[in-house]
Amino acid sequence: MEYYSGQIGKLIEELSRLPGIGTKTAARLAFHIIGMPAEQVHKLAETMVDARDNLKYCKECYNLTDMEICPICGNPKRNHKTIMVVETPRDLAAYEKTKQYDGVYHVLHGVIAPLLNIGPNDIKLKELMERLRGDVDEVIIATNASHEGEATAMLISKYVKPAGIKVSRIASGVPVGSELECIDEITLKRALEGRVNM
Repeated sequence: MEYYSGQIGKLIEELSRLPGIGTKTAARLAFHIIGMPAEQVHKLAETMVDARDNLKYCKECYNLTDMEICPICGNPKRNHKTIMVVETPRDLAAYEKTKQYDGVYHVLHGVIAPLLNIGPNDIKLKELMERLRGDVDEVIIATNASHEGEATAMLISKYVKPAGIKVSRIASGVPVGSELECIDEITLKRALEGRVNM
C-alpha cells in the first residue's frame, strides 16, 4: 500500500539512497524539505548541484576543493615536509578537527581491496610517490585499521622506505574496524601522538 503521493514517495526514495538514511529518516527529511520556504529549497538544491559540478581534486594532495590548490596545501605555515596519508577527505577533516597536526595530507580516495578488484592503480598511490620526490621528511600513514587499510599501509611503507623517508603509522587507540570520521578528537589526537615507525 502506498501512503504518499508520487512526488512525496519519489523524494523519500531518493533521500533514502543516501548513506545512513533509512526510510523513516528519509520521510522525516522529505516532509521537512516540503515545509521549508521555496527559496530555501531552491538554495539547497542549487548548493548541492554547484558542489557536485564545481568541486575537484587539489593538484597536490587530492583533497576536494573548488580551487587549484586546497587551503591546507596553500598555507605556508603548514609543515610541507610531513605528509599524512588518509583514505578519504572525511578522514582528513577528522584530523583537522583535532588541531594537533600541522603538516599536509595526501588523500588516497580508497584502499587496496583485491576482493573488490581495487588495486594500487585505482587509488592515488602513484601520485603520492610523485610527491615524495620533493623535500619530504616523514610520511604518516593514517589509513583505517581494517584489513584493507592495513594492507594499504604496508604497501605504502614498502614503497616509501627505500627513498630514505621516515614512515610511521598512527598508534593504536583507533579501534580495529572503525572509521576515522566517526572517532572523537581525543582518540585521534592520542593515535597521532603515539604513532610508531614502520
